[in-house]
Amino acid sequence: MNHFVINCVSLIMEIERTDNEIIFRIPSNVDTLGLQRIIDYLHYKEATTKSDANQNAVDEIAEESKTSWWQENKSKFIK
Repeated sequence: MNHFVINCVSLIMEIERTDNEIIFRIPSNVDTLGLQRIIDYLHYKEATTKSDANQNAVDEIAEESKTSWWQENKSKFIK
């Protein structure tokens, strides 16, 4: 088990690694928007860990999604 403590001015963050998980401890006054972005990234990493998709396939799906969304919603923005 590894245990790290990062102390920056008034922020104390602890990172603990056990056999089956990594635990982050941060003060409750941390910016929640930034924290949510980190959580979203970690969810993405976990969800794509076993994916065989390459970046080109992901880009194509994203472009198709944006195109279809715009076709369905452009009337809401352009009168």
